[in-house]
Amino acid sequence: MFNKKYYYVIKIQFLGYRFHGWQKQPNVKTVHLMIDRTLNYIFEGKRFKTLGSGRTDAMVSAQEAAFELFIYDDPLEDLQEFLVLFNHNLPQDIRALSVKQVDEKFNIINHAKIKEYLYIFAHGDKFHPFCAPIMTTILEEMDIELMKQGAKLFEGFHNFKTYCYKATDNGIYNREIITCEIVENTLFTANFFPETSYLLRVRGQGYMRNQIRLIMGALIKLGRGDITLDYIKDSLKPESTEIMDYIAPASGLILNRIEFE
Repeated sequence: MFNKKYYYVIKIQFLGYRFHGWQKQPNVKTVHLMIDRTLNYIFEGKRFKTLGSGRTDAMVSAQEAAFELFIYDDPLEDLQEFLVLFNHNLPQDIRALSVKQVDEKFNIINHAKIKEYLYIFAHGDKFHPFCAPIMTTILEEMDIELMKQGAKLFEGFHNFKTYCYKATDNGIYNREIITCEIVENTLFTANFFPETSYLLRVRGQGYMRNQIRLIMGALIKLGRGDITLDYIKDSLKPESTEIMDYIAPASGLILNRIEFE
């Protein structure tokens, strides 16, 4: 029997602090699990499937993520009404932003051309515990200007094997980072935030396992004086055998936006 299929892109945002990432896993709470549970409840038995635009690690948040919804037999009758119902039943730390119908040619993974991540951090003190879900605190004083110089070294085409967790000899490590910069944080504010905090902003087409957290780890080590700018330059060369041994904490990382074709 032929089943007609309908396709939708849904953009969401979530606080990842209590989730074990996006992907469903046995015996743990993930964003994808909660999305599917909510849809299963509001669809009351209607056949559907969901596919994320990518995975996020445990405790990583999203200002804007996306997934594709496939519905069989009957389309959504009113997109705005669906969005209201979906949000009403989602847990408090997940919110749907928009829903748009697409056709069968759309692929949520292949059509996500640019992903922008932010890493929020502050340094030089122990800050309010409420910052913990979205901000990393570095107790030592950092050389921020040196870290800014280091961040720019990651821009362009490089061999990022050093910045892939548990890299093998079979991976594709020659990739491009379009933007890598450290700027003062004016995007996220709260009365319990420190007076000054910073964002590492990274834009690229695709990332390897823990790549941005490993880059941030290198920049923290640079700011502490543990490594130099020359170390970062050499680590990005094809012949590099360096392994970055510090992964920055996950809770400071935020998927900020996805740019589709």
